[in-house]
Amino acid sequence: MLSVWVIARRELASFFDSLIAYILLVLFLGFSGFFTWLYGSDIFLVGQASLQEFFSVAFWTLFFFIPAITMRLLAEERKTGTIELLLTKAITDRQVVAGKFLAALLLIAIALVFTLPYPLTLAALGHPDYGQIFCGYAGLLLMSAAYISIGLYASSLTANQIVAFLIALFISLFFHLIFGVLSNQFSGGTGQFIDYLSLSSHFESMARGVIDTTDLVYFFSIVLAGLLLAQLQLFKRNLD
Repeated sequence: MLSVWVIARRELASFFDSLIAYILLVLFLGFSGFFTWLYGSDIFLVGQASLQEFFSVAFWTLFFFIPAITMRLLAEERKTGTIELLLTKAITDRQVVAGKFLAALLLIAIALVFTLPYPLTLAALGHPDYGQIFCGYAGLLLMSAAYISIGLYASSLTANQIVAFLIALFISLFFHLIFGVLSNQFSGGTGQFIDYLSLSSHFESMARGVIDTTDLVYFFSIVLAGLLLAQLQLFKRNLD
């Protein structure tokens, strides 16, 4: 566990050293703040003490931001050759993957912490549903964890960061949008199964204030699959 934390701290520090963290925070807060409080169906126009608009904006914003964060995690290590140095130390493939996953998740968590003035402002304006707000934030974290694991796997496939970004975006697009669209084209068990694969349906359930066991199993399954695939890719590279 100590090795995982050391890798996570190193990676998190590199985010801030390379300005990636600052760019993410500024853009994320700018987009979410603008659409939540100022534009279109914002809180003041709707007249409801709800952060539903924020969760909808963050749902799409993080979808694009996370591949940009994860594209360098393993691809850059492969390109510079530091992955070999890292793996020759007393560190396992699993610890490397877990450490980098934790760093990216902490960065997203920091971005969400900076939005806590939103519910505090909402509490001053009305009487929000705090359970729904908690579930919405939990849904954003779980969604982020799922996409980070996918991004890590994509980053383990190539030494080119742009290619890693596109692969992660392509895979995530199925969970984010395509499965949801396809589920409407089928009926019965097939439609239900495809709908279950849709990340948006699980996130929307949590954003409404409902935490179901099936939603938790879904998110944790994607995270586990992504991390295992990334670890397997590192293991195959060690055999080459």
